[in-house]
Amino acid sequence: MNRLRIRLFATLRERAGASELVREFPEGATVAEVWASLKKEFPALASSRDSVSFAVNQEYVRGDFRLNDGDEVAFIPPVSGGTVDPTPWVGPIRIVREPIDLGELEREVASPSAGALCTFAGTTRNENAGRRVIRLEYEAYEPMALSELRKLAEEAGRRWQIVRIAIAHRIGLVDIGEVSVAIAVSAAHRAEAFEACRFAIDRLKEIVPIWKKEYFQGGEVWVGCQTSHPPHPAAK
Repeated sequence: MNRLRIRLFATLRERAGASELVREFPEGATVAEVWASLKKEFPALASSRDSVSFAVNQEYVRGDFRLNDGDEVAFIPPVSGGTVDPTPWVGPIRIVREPIDLGELEREVASPSAGALCTFAGTTRNENAGRRVIRLEYEAYEPMALSELRKLAEEAGRRWQIVRIAIAHRIGLVDIGEVSVAIAVSAAHRAEAFEACRFAIDRLKEIVPIWKKEYFQGGEVWVGCQTSHPPHPAAK
């Protein structure tokens, strides 16, 4: 038998009533089989209308991936964000719990060889879909989120001739008007800086396992889990 550590996040964590589980499965069991077993154990997971992605040891896998003893298996609901990467153009990549300092992020990518610096900041607004928003709360699968952020920063540098890119994403409670995610990109020319910055935020919203819960007058809802899609198909 293989002993597995199972991680659940956001809506899945709430539906199962647990963020971590330890279960044993026969040798050769696949990730999809583990997911099917969990849906039987926790019926609320089976009622989910969201698609789910799979990750093993902090890397995305498909449902037919066969597990080994001691693997960490994470079930990733659709996503809605320090270290210094050794790739020359990749600056600090951080997940933080304190307010994001945009000036610091810009200084980290500034360079005498850069003629352009583009910064994106996502802030919490007070209205969404006709609801009065009170605050947001972000949750992350932190080790995998940092890994995926570094990968997209590396990809940005391969696609465009940038000098440096830095990313910071906040988790925990974020009040109205505060920055939840920020990206800074420097390049010799403005076109590369603009394009790389836009790519980074768009890709972040697609693949990085960070989830957003919206608190509004009269209720709360996981926003990304209703609107985004995982990078790989998952078993139903």
